[in-house]
Amino acid sequence: MTRPANQAWGWLLGLALAGAMLAAVAATPATTATAATVARPGVKAHAKPDFASPEVATLEQAAAVQVTGQQGLWFKLALAGGKSGYVRVNDVRVAYASKQGGGIGKALFTGKAGKGRVTETASVRGIDESALKSASFDAERLQEMESYRATPEAAEEAAGKRGWQATLVPYAVEYQPRPAKPGKQGKPRASQAETRERFGIAGKLASHMGSAFGGVLSSGSKLVGKSEQEIVQEELELGPMIAGRILGAVPLLQDPAAQQRVNLVGRWLASRSSRPELPWTFGVIDDGEINAFAAPGGYILVTRGLYQLLENDAEVAAVLSHELSHVVQRDHYEVLRKQELQGAGKELVSSQVRTGGGLAGSVARGYIERNGAAIMLTQLDRNAEYRADQAAGIYLARAGTNPLAYYAVLQKMASLGTSSPRLTHLYKTHPPLDKRLDALDANGYANLQAYLDR
Repeated sequence: MTRPANQAWGWLLGLALAGAMLAAVAATPATTATAATVARPGVKAHAKPDFASPEVATLEQAAAVQVTGQQGLWFKLALAGGKSGYVRVNDVRVAYASKQGGGIGKALFTGKAGKGRVTETASVRGIDESALKSASFDAERLQEMESYRATPEAAEEAAGKRGWQATLVPYAVEYQPRPAKPGKQGKPRASQAETRERFGIAGKLASHMGSAFGGVLSSGSKLVGKSEQEIVQEELELGPMIAGRILGAVPLLQDPAAQQRVNLVGRWLASRSSRPELPWTFGVIDDGEINAFAAPGGYILVTRGLYQLLENDAEVAAVLSHELSHVVQRDHYEVLRKQELQGAGKELVSSQVRTGGGLAGSVARGYIERNGAAIMLTQLDRNAEYRADQAAGIYLARAGTNPLAYYAVLQKMASLGTSSPRLTHLYKTHPPLDKRLDALDANGYANLQAYLDR
């Protein structure tokens, strides 16, 4: 065979191989399935993501299934015979892989907050503890974050456009601010700071007079707790101090639409909480890890990595609801308070310093100045995290959307596996995701059942 003929045959063979490869690619499913197991007995799979659609299969509890996609609060499953069916996001439990690559839920990565597809390979930077500790306060970035703050009226209008209507849902353990008690004969009650000061003066006078009660009266000033007003004032000062340092480590995501979105959604949720009067401020920071931070006083920051994982407004609301609970319940403030007590030799601090027009415990303020925003990576009590998970469902129902949106978010995060670099710091500060899902299942949404199907 001549050389030109050999070349022609080579080209033909190459074209044939290329065609075969293209055919193989075309035959490959567009999405990678995510392994899961049926979580409850007799789960009905529907032909469409709609309870009114025909049932196409009944799945036994613990049966292995493959999730091929998500549509709202429904997972699409690959069924026998090449068929597909839809079940609710809490009808199955995605595989919680022990190492990266063993069960990464690429089929569920349809997020980017509803604007595209996000993958496990998205850039990961991650704010580590050293970065948060060393970052300086960035007033300019804090001011930028606060510029996106939404009014309750604007948030209510935005909620109406989403079809969200406020609902009354009881929540027994929600923190309720204590009103100030009047003093005797209707006179204004002395603040705790004034009471502590009086104890201190009395102790000094008694000491000079040689009274045996001098030491008792002096120490009494440290045993007087802080009033509700004083605690709120501390929250209002400490929150911006922390948020400004987080922003000193990583800036806001340069996406005004995203910033406006989280503030409108977040402010609507906050208006349904027991502390609507706080200056609620939300932001998306340009960090690839999946995480969020809730500083005292209503400052909540969500990472780009987490924001991009979310499919729709309901999932955005779900994430913000969990963080909002930490603020309402004063979880991180209590961590700072413990630092304050330890720094004062386990006695209440009587000294106060004036900073920026507000009062903050000097030891708590000093702790932040020494440790920056690293307080945000302090592990909270596990009960606080489980409570925030439960509260997320409450706030979603109150806001007019479905509590299962939060369950869907946890499922997606769990599908990444325990070794995903995008969840490194989340695992350091939170219980394992499967345990959190177990806790939600155990609760059974008993008081939220009426809201799960809307």
